[in-house]
Amino acid sequence: MPTSAHRRKLRILFASSEAVPFAKTGGLGDVAGSLPRALKHAGAKAAVIMPKYGTIPQEYKDRMKHVADFYVPLAWRNVYCGIEKLELQGLDFYFVDNEAYFKRDGLYGYFDDGERFAFFAKAICEAIVKVPELACDVLHCNDWQTALCPVFLRELYRGAPQCNNVKTVMTVHNIKFQGQYGDKMLSDILGLADIPAARDQLYCDKDSINFMKGGLCYADALTTVSPSYAYELQMPFYGEGLDPIFRRRSNILTGILNGIDTSIWNPKTDAMIPANYSADDLANKAECKRALQEELGLRQDPTRPLVVMIGRLTNQKGLGLVRYAMDGIMRRGVQVAILGTGDADQEEAFRYFDQKYGDMMCARIAFDNALSHRMYAGGDILLMPSEFEPCGLSQMIAMRYGTLPLVRETGGLRDSVVPYNKFTGEGTGFRFSNMNADEMADTLLGACEIFWTNQELWTKLMLQAMATDFSWRRAANDYMDIYHGLHPEVIRYNKRRDR
Repeated sequence: MPTSAHRRKLRILFASSEAVPFAKTGGLGDVAGSLPRALKHAGAKAAVIMPKYGTIPQEYKDRMKHVADFYVPLAWRNVYCGIEKLELQGLDFYFVDNEAYFKRDGLYGYFDDGERFAFFAKAICEAIVKVPELACDVLHCNDWQTALCPVFLRELYRGAPQCNNVKTVMTVHNIKFQGQYGDKMLSDILGLADIPAARDQLYCDKDSINFMKGGLCYADALTTVSPSYAYELQMPFYGEGLDPIFRRRSNILTGILNGIDTSIWNPKTDAMIPANYSADDLANKAECKRALQEELGLRQDPTRPLVVMIGRLTNQKGLGLVRYAMDGIMRRGVQVAILGTGDADQEEAFRYFDQKYGDMMCARIAFDNALSHRMYAGGDILLMPSEFEPCGLSQMIAMRYGTLPLVRETGGLRDSVVPYNKFTGEGTGFRFSNMNADEMADTLLGACEIFWTNQELWTKLMLQAMATDFSWRRAANDYMDIYHGLHPEVIRYNKRRDR
C-alpha cells in the first residue's frame, strides 16, 4: 500500500453527450442516467457533465442553477461557456451552456458537429480547472463526443495543478461512430497542429482525423460495454479500422456488461402493463399476452407462441434474416409483433408482412415506450438476431419480464443470455451462432416446440431468466475496480458490495 494512502471517496466526473432523462438517442443516455448513481452507492462521489441542449424539457431547465461562466479557447477563438447545475434523485448533473452550439432541434447530425463536440470536450477540461466543485480523480469519457478530453488534458493542461492527477477512462459504446473530420480542424479548432504526438495519433488517413482514435490512444484505461465486445473489437470485422489500437492496448481494455434500471423495468410494479406479476406468481403474464394480442389485432390464442421484436429497424439488428425466414416461420403458426422505426426499406418490408399475414403478424412502425413495456410483458419470445451488438438492453429487459430471448452469439448478447441446455435444463434463453436465416429459424422453431410440448420446462426457463441480476450494482463494482487501479493511493471508502 502506498505510504500516502488515505481513505476518501473517489471523485468521478462522468462525461457524456446525453443522459436520461434530459436527452437520449440510444443506450448511452441510459448508461449515463443510471451508472453514475450506482457508482455513488458503490462508494464514489460521482457527477455527470453533458451539453445543455435546447431539447431538454423546460421543467428541468427551470430548476438549473448557474455555477460559473468563462471563455473556452478553441485555437484562435475564445468561446463563451456557462456551467449550470441540477440535482436529480441525489445525483449532480452539470450542463455545458452555449446556445450557438447546443440550442438546436436535435442532438447530432449538424454540419459543425466536430466543432460542437470539440468545444464540449475542451469546456470540460476548462471546467475542471476553473470550477472547484468539478475537481475529480477520474474523468470517465464516453464515445467520440468526449474522446478529445484525454488528448486535451495530456497535451494542453498538463501544467494545471487541478489536472495533474486526473486519470481518464474511455468507454466505447459503439465503434461504428468515431467522429471523423477534415485535418484542417487540427489547427482551426483543436489547436493541436503544432504538437506532433497529438497530430500523429489523431490522423486516421492522409486528410482526416478521428476523435475516437485520439481518445483510445490517450486514455489511461479503456472499457466497453460487454466482455465479448471487448474481444470482438480486436478483430478487423468488428473493429471498424481501429482494431490495431485495441490489440495494442488490450492490457488496459476491459469489457463490463451494462445493466438496466430495475426500478423501471419490473413486472411486479410496472404501471404501463395491464396486469402485474412476478416470479412468485406468474398468472397475470397470460393476461398481459391476451391484452397485447387484442391491442395489436392478433388472434387471441394463448397456445400460439408470440414472438416480439423491439428496437431500431436497421440492418445491424439482423432483420435481413427475419425477412428471409418469415414465410417459413409463419407457416408453423407462430405470431410475430414488431415495434420500432428505422431504415425505409425495413419499415416497408414489415408493413408488407403485416398486411400479408393478417391476425398473425403486426408491425407498429413507431417509437412507443408504453407499448414496448406491454410487449416485453406480453411476449413469449424476444427475437434479437443482431449482426453485432456491443451490449444490448432488450434481451435483459425481456428476461426481467419472463420473455425468453432468442439471440445471435455476438457481443453482449452472448454474455447475457445463457443458452438452453436440454441435458441439464440450464438456460435463460436461446442462441444461434451464424448470420444464417435457416439457423435462426431452426433455433426459433425449436424454442416454439418446447413452448408447445413442455410448459413445465418453459416455466422453469422463464423463472431462471427472471432470476438473473442485471442491476447496475454489478457493473458499478467492476468500474470501481478500474478507478481504484488508476488511483491506488485512495483506499475504498466503504466495503465492496457483493456481486
